[in-house]
Amino acid sequence: MAPYDLAMAKAVERIPAPDSLPGGALYEVKWDGFRAAAQIAAAGVALWSRQGKDLGRWFPDLLGPLAEQVPLGCVVDGEIIVWRQGRLDFDALQDRLGAGPVRVTALAAAAPVSFVAFDLLTVMGQDVRSRPLRERRALLEQLAEGFEPPLQLSPATTELEQAEAWFQDFAAAGIEGLVVKGLGQPYKADRSWLKVKRRRELDVVCAGVIGPRERPKSLVIGLPIGGRLRIVGRSSQLGPAVAARLGPLLHAPEGEHPWPHTIAPRILDRFTEDIDPVILTLVEPLVVEISADVAWSGNAFRHSVRFLRVRPELDPEEVVTPESLRVQ
Repeated sequence: MAPYDLAMAKAVERIPAPDSLPGGALYEVKWDGFRAAAQIAAAGVALWSRQGKDLGRWFPDLLGPLAEQVPLGCVVDGEIIVWRQGRLDFDALQDRLGAGPVRVTALAAAAPVSFVAFDLLTVMGQDVRSRPLRERRALLEQLAEGFEPPLQLSPATTELEQAEAWFQDFAAAGIEGLVVKGLGQPYKADRSWLKVKRRRELDVVCAGVIGPRERPKSLVIGLPIGGRLRIVGRSSQLGPAVAARLGPLLHAPEGEHPWPHTIAPRILDRFTEDIDPVILTLVEPLVVEISADVAWSGNAFRHSVRFLRVRPELDPEEVVTPESLRVQ
């Protein structure tokens, strides 16, 4: 059982202004990794996820450095990440989940992880969650003076111009966006933090839907990868008005279809624990424009995308996978 619940962030569309949160805004980069908190105790280091799951078995290479560099009685909130070829590699993290000790050791050697600290919950056994962020951040910075890899301090700024530069410039490295916190806020296990993700608009192929063709609940989308139209994600749930407008534009497939009628649930949601197959309503391929955040696994979007509009003037055969999304 995790000793503390972790704070979360509410999604917003734009970077908040400096005076938008209590005490002023502190801007941090949003890491593309596994959220984790570390408790350093006499009995050892506990590393747990936002859902309270034990992560130590999959990231044992962090336990020693945390024990050596963080004093007893501290609980540090942060993110587990992997840097590879100049960018974040989420798939390398996910490869560890479910792996046995021997394979975890091999994966750790091939793709070492880092722990990026961005908040403190306790210091030397004293609960500091009620203190404002400006005080917790100052304590964390003092603590991080002794950090060496694989531990590091997450950068933060109060300057909006600097935050906007991070938002633009770090996208190529796999940084998802920004997390914004109030310097006067205590640490609370709610959504008092804000997050803004970098998004891109692109054309994809809709060749299936969830629900009836006349009133689809969500779209299943694909891109040409490896010489075939591969399922790369689904849209968020469509509103009634949007579904009604889409229905007349979706037609039964003509001839052979590139997708099966049923697929494994993990094709659409890599984090689901559902084992029941997903039933697709297949449609004649149609080009649609979507908005997606930058979380891309190498062959699929990790989060649901937003449907923007239908592009009936475009030929599905001419849709191409952007260079930035192609498997390396």
